[in-house]
Amino acid sequence: MCRVLLTVGLAVVGSTGASAKAQGASNLQQSIRVVSSWADQVSGGDARIEVTTRGNAKQSRVEVLVNGEDQTDRFSTVGQKTLSGVISGLQSGLNTVTVNELRPKGKGKNTKIIHSESLELTNHPISGPIFSGEHQKAFVCTVQNHGLGQPIPDSTTNPAEDPGWPVYDEGGNLIGRSTTCQVEPTVVYRYRTTGGSWAELTPGERPADLATTTTIDGEEVDYIVRWERGVINRFIYSMAVLDSDPSPDYSPRGDDWNGRLLYYFQGGVAIGHTQGSPSTSRMLYDNALKLGYGVIYSTGTKTGTHYDLELGAETALMTKERFIEAYGTPLYTVSVGGSGGGIQQYVYGQNLGTRLIDAAIPQYSYPDMVTQTIHIGDCELLEYYMDLQSMMNPASPWATWSNRSWLIGLNADDYIGNPYTQAQGTDECVESWRGLSPLALNHLYGYESGIETINPISDVLAIQWTHWEDAVNIYGRGPDGYARSTFDNVGVQYGLQSMLEGKISPAEFLQVNTFVGGWKSQPEMVQETCPYYPQPGCFSGFSIPDQWDPWSIRNMNLYDGSGPAPRTEGSIEAMQAAYEKGHVFVGAIDIPIIDWRHYLEHVLDMHNSHQSFASRQRILNHDGDASNQVIWFTDARGVTSEFDQTPQALAVMDEWMANIRRHPNKGVARNKPARAVDSCFDSHGELIAAGDDVWSGVLDDNPQGSCTAAFPLYSTSRIISGNGIEGGVFKCALQSVDNAIANGVYGSWAPGPAEIAQLNAIFPDGVCDYTQPDMGRP
Repeated sequence: MCRVLLTVGLAVVGSTGASAKAQGASNLQQSIRVVSSWADQVSGGDARIEVTTRGNAKQSRVEVLVNGEDQTDRFSTVGQKTLSGVISGLQSGLNTVTVNELRPKGKGKNTKIIHSESLELTNHPISGPIFSGEHQKAFVCTVQNHGLGQPIPDSTTNPAEDPGWPVYDEGGNLIGRSTTCQVEPTVVYRYRTTGGSWAELTPGERPADLATTTTIDGEEVDYIVRWERGVINRFIYSMAVLDSDPSPDYSPRGDDWNGRLLYYFQGGVAIGHTQGSPSTSRMLYDNALKLGYGVIYSTGTKTGTHYDLELGAETALMTKERFIEAYGTPLYTVSVGGSGGGIQQYVYGQNLGTRLIDAAIPQYSYPDMVTQTIHIGDCELLEYYMDLQSMMNPASPWATWSNRSWLIGLNADDYIGNPYTQAQGTDECVESWRGLSPLALNHLYGYESGIETINPISDVLAIQWTHWEDAVNIYGRGPDGYARSTFDNVGVQYGLQSMLEGKISPAEFLQVNTFVGGWKSQPEMVQETCPYYPQPGCFSGFSIPDQWDPWSIRNMNLYDGSGPAPRTEGSIEAMQAAYEKGHVFVGAIDIPIIDWRHYLEHVLDMHNSHQSFASRQRILNHDGDASNQVIWFTDARGVTSEFDQTPQALAVMDEWMANIRRHPNKGVARNKPARAVDSCFDSHGELIAAGDDVWSGVLDDNPQGSCTAAFPLYSTSRIISGNGIEGGVFKCALQSVDNAIANGVYGSWAPGPAEIAQLNAIFPDGVCDYTQPDMGRP
């Protein structure tokens, strides 16, 4: 007998289990394996096991022992040669699963074990963690707000002193506290009404307004869904499956499940310390459920709950594990989700491969979150400079809002109303990103409702409300006691490209880089004021009174007239950790991707369109091949109702995955169906153009393709500063000003002695050389 223990890390892709070699003549093949998770990452005390036999599984005589206990009766045949079952009762830590092949000695004699294989599993609590590190302290439970009841107290020995969230009985009396927010799972049935809404259903009932649906397999069935919710890894999970014949005991049956699983990842921005609030429309995702897909979801994979993507990956794996244990192994798992939900698909697809998702449909995506902080962290620095110049000089180029793209790269418009100035003229920094710099950077800014009731209060007072602290298990903590930050703008030459193109003068280029400065270190930061954190006397208006500070200037390194404003230097350790932990999307992904977005540049929406191509360029940078990624745009200009291209993407992806199942040796790219091609669509979802060249001119120097011409793209402050479209450089390599001049960085401008002295004063360590590798990359 041989024991095999798998040890794997987050960013390693491998098999789901391992088995010992068969000894002697045996009907067993070398494959006892865990299919619901990796063997060393089982959670919740149970796991789905498969045993593959050489011959007919129905004729095989096997027994399955779990820590010596017989659980054979939990197994049944799945296909001709496979036995599948869910074992339970696993103890915390190591467990041994043994599969014996039996052969009777003869009539009246004892059964003989002719072959044995064993597998060791490591079981973890359903409350986690597995690999994401220590849980956040001071954690707000929300299950009681979403129909799941009070959390289960971890201890009731002394309610006044227990740590965690307060738990009350029906009379409102404190009966204990919970650190895990755990509840017993809740299972209900919901049906889709003929009016297109969800309603409650009790097994055995048939409401008059019950709708029917036609599945992907062409079967028309009653549109009834079994809906399970509970808590995994401290977050609220959901799994919903079409079930037209509800079980009286509410058990999972899956007769109408089409074998495909959809994971819905949700977006948003938050700093953690809460279970979060689930979205019913995502949990009961009609576009997929009506076709027979299983749909899973968790507030732990909603970036509006937290932005620790290692914790999110762990939660996603545990959630999928729960589904597989209930319903079996899916044909494939496809993911959808927008914004932060799109980020998760790129990052998890890179780090986990087909272990979590086999195909991705990111919507309104970015490559990742942490590299967005690079250029979005510039927004308020540049806006403050441009606002100040405009107030002092009405003839300033920055008084014309459309000119602001020359520095920020993002779109700007002269006619859209500005909520801060109460006049026309605004840009994407103002409309979409204002306030996100203090949210991500200022440890004093955040707050979570209800957190003040948590015990001990010292855990609450210790919270640093920054993105860096939210993911401190990734970034680490510096010697000053604060979570390390990656933001850095040393050597960044703001507006360089605009100066080369003649949009701004060399004098303006020198002035902006003299004034722009950077962000203070966290220990130096103070609380925000109006409009983010109102103080007495707070009011709005386009001015700079004591309490009106939409730029967060109190937390900037400002120009004081004695010399250029100091820049911000980030933590190399944090930058390297972001790469090593897989928080940065570097393009190492090889699953089918349909990257779809509405074109929203006209409304200055934060989901700026060039991001799809930033991801593509990173994929190209990784291995020179981005044929697994398809980019779709749908026009949203001039409409009140935006067309949803997702159902079409799901249909194309199903065809793509069917091709891969039929021809696995052809890989991802050579299995692409005809419709899996770069495309753009009009506002009614009708095709404008499709083909390999429709986006020409974006990542190459070819003439503009049909879609490129129809959908103008914008950039970022760092692209304007000389970085490529892929972005993602935390800390640029530096070259001296003299070398930059010699290398032609400034084009036809030949700085004089006074200008060279000014450049050296602004950039004492040198200026960015984006032809060299990122200094923050391991």
